[in-house]
Amino acid sequence: MDESRSGYFRGLDLEAAAAPLRVAVIGAGYWGPNLARNFTASPDWELAGIVDLDQGKAARLAAAQGGVPVFASVDELLDLEEVDAVAIATPAHTHHGIALTALQAGKHVLVEKPLADSRTKGLEMVEEAEGRGLVLMADHTYCYTPAVLKIRELIADGSLGEILFIDSVRINLGLVQPDVDVFWDLAPHDLAILDFILPDGLRPMEVSAHGADPLGTGRACVGHLTFALANDAMAHVHVNWLSPTKIRQLVVGGSRRTLVWDDLNPQQRISVYDRGISLDRQSSAADRKASAISYRLGDTWSPALPEHEALGQMVAEFAGSIRQQRPARTSGVAGLRVLSVLEAVSDSLSADGKPSIVVGNEPQLEASR
Repeated sequence: MDESRSGYFRGLDLEAAAAPLRVAVIGAGYWGPNLARNFTASPDWELAGIVDLDQGKAARLAAAQGGVPVFASVDELLDLEEVDAVAIATPAHTHHGIALTALQAGKHVLVEKPLADSRTKGLEMVEEAEGRGLVLMADHTYCYTPAVLKIRELIADGSLGEILFIDSVRINLGLVQPDVDVFWDLAPHDLAILDFILPDGLRPMEVSAHGADPLGTGRACVGHLTFALANDAMAHVHVNWLSPTKIRQLVVGGSRRTLVWDDLNPQQRISVYDRGISLDRQSSAADRKASAISYRLGDTWSPALPEHEALGQMVAEFAGSIRQQRPARTSGVAGLRVLSVLEAVSDSLSADGKPSIVVGNEPQLEASR
């Protein structure tokens, strides 16, 4: 499946490309208002409608955005309003059906995380979009934050050197979800970030996951996920609904420098440490074991980050991918890679933490990066 091949996207004439694209937001609950607000504020978009079964909730959101039309269903929207795209902000188990309906009507589709509630459904969405020459984009919002964009840049330009480990922590006293465990609720953020910042994307061959349910909810409330990276490096993701303290932190350890991203520290979100352990990679394994370890104790610096709202950048990218006839930076295939890891996590949990193979890293499923 090659997103970058010629003719992948439906062409747009010059007059249409110059005018704002028309979009409807499906879902007026938690995330829909954020999407609606950013579409309204964007010069690339005209918000053309709000869709929700709860008409009162939809009407309140529509009124806050200038009184745009309200629709009770996707079918009603498609019958009565001409739109170029839809943005889906509904529960994950509904994403597949809504997205297919919109794609089959010729609409570009943005879907909040996770892309779907199973890899099979996500794959069908990706294939439907490809077959119709339409954009399917995953709303991996963190990938559009200034901090994550800077982390991607520092890894790509070699500032950190070779990646040795990644440790991601996302814990808080959160809402225990009725339909998914803590991995499916919180880990999509971390996995999407790793897929975005790693040069080759998120492509582990297998994962190991351990979860605990000390409250007896019937699903894991605390979880640890590990998997191998290139060159014998390791990634670890810790997610937790039960922590009285809120932590959003990513540590990327490199052979040259180590980066720490603290998302809850607005004064210094990113710190780069010129500290670490140096070993001669050119020597043999036996020589390295016998040699003395060399420690680096250098400076710490914090790169300046621009101020912009991630969702504003995300909706601009959605418009850009449509107009430029290219895959979005967080494409449907990127969302599918995240889904593949989440399914392997569930399999590993069911097997008491034994490693589980990740399906979906075949060459035909690779996105152009």
